[in-house]
Amino acid sequence: MNERYDVIIVGTGAAGLYCALNLPDRIRTLIISKQKADESDSFLAQGGICMLCGEDDYDNYFADTMKAGHYENDERAVDLMIRSSNSIIRDLVARGVRFARDGEGRLDFTREGAHSRPRILFHEDVTGREITQTLLDGVRCKKNVTILENTTMIDLIVKDNICGGIVIMDDHDRIDTIFSDNVVLACGGLGGLYKNSTNFPHITGDALAIALKHNIAVEHLDYIQIHPTTLYSKKPGRRFLISESVRGEGALLYDKHGQRFTNELQPRDLLSEAIWAQMEKDHTEFVWEDMRPLGKETILTHFPNIYQRCLEEGFDVLKEPIPVVPAQHYFMGGIKVDLSSRTSMAGLYACGETSCNGVHGKNRLASNSLLESLVFAQRAADDILFGSGHAPCPAGPVSKNIYPDRETLFATYRSHILEAIEGMKNEETA
Repeated sequence: MNERYDVIIVGTGAAGLYCALNLPDRIRTLIISKQKADESDSFLAQGGICMLCGEDDYDNYFADTMKAGHYENDERAVDLMIRSSNSIIRDLVARGVRFARDGEGRLDFTREGAHSRPRILFHEDVTGREITQTLLDGVRCKKNVTILENTTMIDLIVKDNICGGIVIMDDHDRIDTIFSDNVVLACGGLGGLYKNSTNFPHITGDALAIALKHNIAVEHLDYIQIHPTTLYSKKPGRRFLISESVRGEGALLYDKHGQRFTNELQPRDLLSEAIWAQMEKDHTEFVWEDMRPLGKETILTHFPNIYQRCLEEGFDVLKEPIPVVPAQHYFMGGIKVDLSSRTSMAGLYACGETSCNGVHGKNRLASNSLLESLVFAQRAADDILFGSGHAPCPAGPVSKNIYPDRETLFATYRSHILEAIEGMKNEETA
């Protein structure tokens, strides 16, 4: 292949797609996806996307985000995200995203755990799919953007700490190189490394391993978020999320005796700890979540996807509680970036769950993920267009013979990530 583009974006989630949409038509752009373009974790997001509800909400929204993050958040990044939320939402609506409306046609809001008030926009219980599919449809209409599916980044093209492109592998294990002076990593988290996760299994943190290989700064790789409520199942594979907004709308958690045992609207990490403690006390593999207090109309209009999925698993949420258990959900650490999504390597950007800009601190506030991804994807696009720039990478041809077979390569990457996570855990406890 050995082609050259103005910008290469790795990942077809909300961050990667929004970055592409914020680049003008004169910018020749390539987006690659490890699987199909609609198989990113952004499509799985259920709850919604936060929006600042007027100036009188700023202090509370800021405080909620900081408290959930155990005050390890970067205050400048939090401020930037919150202040950008209204323009992001206006743009999404203009692009055709169908957020829920009240009886008078105004945007409707729901509440989730650790939020002091309702400030979350939603589309039924498939908000991520609504937003990301809209963005994907928009990208597919752009003549300057090429999407390569079933294509995996296996390395960066680097010389003198300047990025000049990527090395890719297709689904037939053929290796090729693509050159660009601007590369954006937007390829998600690392849920595929875990046995129980709400993520797609192919999201395995490849970009993190590649960053470690090239001594690109990373941060907080041990900050792994556990979602407190996923549908319990003995079947192998991805765990089905029971949205935070279900509890925000009034669902209750019960122990094995049918008694409430905790505050359902705690931050995710604290609620997960409470559920684990109750499971240990009860000698059970799950606790019960009761959606019946929401009422039939709310369940069927706000949570139709959850209702249907539970029916498929043999549970009618209109008539009975469902078994839920915590599972890996989100990654707060990642490749360290500044407020323009620049990494420590010239020409290389990162946004979305791959990156760590400090917004989330040690624990992400519910429904901040989509907003954060979009805000900092836009920042990456702006810096590519209007930033100070950098010298082009002097890298020449890349030898394809230095890479082992797929199984060995990704086993090595997996090992490097897990070693780095364990190392950071040990540093924190030392």
